[in-house]
Amino acid sequence: MEHELGFARQCFATRAALVDELAAQDENFRDLCRDFATADELRQAWEFSTEPERDERHAEWADLVESLRAEIEAALNNATVIPFPRPRN
Repeated sequence: MEHELGFARQCFATRAALVDELAAQDENFRDLCRDFATADELRQAWEFSTEPERDERHAEWADLVESLRAEIEAALNNATVIPFPRPRN
């Protein structure tokens, strides 16, 4: 699970414990973190590629990394929301 969560922990260093906690409880969140790490690895590979489509592919992977980062941030924010009790009628 280290590979799955390492990049998310690095990007959200101040919330690394919450990343671990949420990943332990939620398989979908673990998958999201795995996709995040994989997308960043591919972004980096395209960054140093000599292929003619390098710029286009790098931009696509960078966009995906940013989108996944936003999803993870939203999941972390939602995990820390403490609901108010409903008022009794």
